[in-house]
Amino acid sequence: MSKHLELGREGEALAVKHLEENGYHILDRNYRFKHLELDIVCEKDNTLVIVEVKTRTTRKLGEPYMISRAKQKQILKATTYYVQERGVDSEIRLDVIGIIKNQFEVSLEHIEGAFVG
Repeated sequence: MSKHLELGREGEALAVKHLEENGYHILDRNYRFKHLELDIVCEKDNTLVIVEVKTRTTRKLGEPYMISRAKQKQILKATTYYVQERGVDSEIRLDVIGIIKNQFEVSLEHIEGAFVG
């Protein structure tokens, strides 16, 4: 497994741990719709929460929780399919968890409602 994929998996594991510790119920991980993917699908307080996880080793390229508009559109498309496929009838929120993980630090920032459709 490449270092990049390994870092991503480690970041997702940290994100799941954070979510579970904060009362979220994990429904799916790495849900795929065609070529699109939702990192984590969870639920809390009758709200379906889609979580995009961004893990980096440095802030050189900006904060890890920053995601492009194109990526946001992909997440929205996959979310729409997920909701239709599963017959979801609840509020939906789109979150981002940004993680910095290197030999000197591990930091996690959870931004609820990071973007809207």
